Amino acid sequence: MNKIKRLFNKYKEIITYVIFGVLTTVVNFAAFWILSRVLGERLYLLNNAIAWVVSVAFAYVTNKLWVFESKSWAVRIVAKEVVEFVAARLFSFGVEEGGLLLFVDALGFGKYSISLFGFEITGQLIAKVILAVIVVILNYFFSKFIIFAKKNKKN
Repeated sequence: MNKIKRLFNKYKEIITYVIFGVLTTVVNFAAFWILSRVLGERLYLLNNAIAWVVSVAFAYVTNKLWVFESKSWAVRIVAKEVVEFVAARLFSFGVEEGGLLLFVDALGFGKYSISLFGFEITGQLIAKVILAVIVVILNYFFSKFIIFAKKNKKN
């Protein structure tokens, strides 16, 4: 049991980032799926943009509090974190939007869909899964080395 605790403590940041990253991805995908049903799949870029806003708000709070443990709510610190967090997420959002355009429009993923356990999985969703891996990696490096860098030790 002590070995498990030591391993968890050693890799706590990565473990919690993965857990909250998965939850953020679930929030993003759920919002995207709901918006696709409500607004229609033709508006996939708008649906993705709205889903992004919802998931970024969720990700900021979870990353701040539980992943990188930046506990300060001082206006100066929060303002700096939010600006940096949103800027980094805007960059990775651009990567995702560009990737969706590439996969869906240029490579034709939009033409494909499969049914799995009664759920239709579209080519757009498959493209989002591929891009999610890239985005998660980018976001971790931005958060770890820029936004919350060493703040978790000071705050």
